[in-house]
Amino acid sequence: MDKAEIDVLARRAGLQKAQLEFPDDLAAAAKQAAEAAANMKPLDDQRAEPWPPMRAGSGL
Repeated sequence: MDKAEIDVLARRAGLQKAQLEFPDDLAAAAKQAAEAAANMKPLDDQRAEPWPPMRAGSGL
């Protein structure tokens, strides 16, 4: 991820102050997030839920 992409993402996320004070930390976090997103595998069935839906009061 290059500096321009990080600048845009930081601005959209409202992290301008953090970017000014901690640019290296913000770049490291962006790199980790990009790597984590790249390692996620899409579901075979996009409509499938990763776990059963939550229902208040069931099973209590």
